[in-house]
Amino acid sequence: MKNLVILFLPVALAFHSACAGTISGTVRAEGKTEATDNDSGGGAYASRKYKFAEKVDYADMHDFVVYIEGPVGTNAAVPPSQPVSVNTTHIKQEGAAFSPHILPVVVGTTVEWPNNDQIYHNVFSYSEAAKFDLGLYKGNPKDKRVTFDKPGRVDVFCSIHANMHCVVLVLENPYFAPVKEDNHYSIPNVPPGTYKLTAWHERLPSQTREITVPEKGDVKADFVLGITNLPKY
Repeated sequence: MKNLVILFLPVALAFHSACAGTISGTVRAEGKTEATDNDSGGGAYASRKYKFAEKVDYADMHDFVVYIEGPVGTNAAVPPSQPVSVNTTHIKQEGAAFSPHILPVVVGTTVEWPNNDQIYHNVFSYSEAAKFDLGLYKGNPKDKRVTFDKPGRVDVFCSIHANMHCVVLVLENPYFAPVKEDNHYSIPNVPPGTYKLTAWHERLPSQTREITVPEKGDVKADFVLGITNLPKY
């Protein structure tokens, strides 16, 4: 019986892989144009007080994440874009900064926080999805790690250095992809079905749309994120 199971497993995985599609597309940001048009008129915009105020460069935005919302049925046998089983990854502290700045993970993932600097850092979060404080330390002690067992956005800071901030985006399933520098993304081996697909950025409203993944082939979904559809006061 054991040999039969071993022989059957590759066949089952191959079958599920053959019945899976790929979601791909692009994500970019677009800002409002009204303020940009007013900037060219001089006046207060050209004054010393505001001249050096840094503007948001929407064209240069990155760190987008695209993911399928919610649990994805009973399709654990399908090889996903990230491992289904509990895994370990890391966000390093180097040059008084967290890297990567955005880390999407599936629920159950353990994150290590190695400090590669020669100075002390602290890692803490008061987010609803995870509250923790790893204290001050150097190096990579074995106890300085966090397992994320609840989905949601987790903002992480250092209590010493003001600009140290990163986000762990904890997701309910492994069908997600960080968007590359060229604005493209790809989520392979998605089980066929109809899903809600979300494009996310830390400082912009997310966009969600319904997509249907075929048994085999690609589904294209492009997103443009911006400050739209918010209530005005």
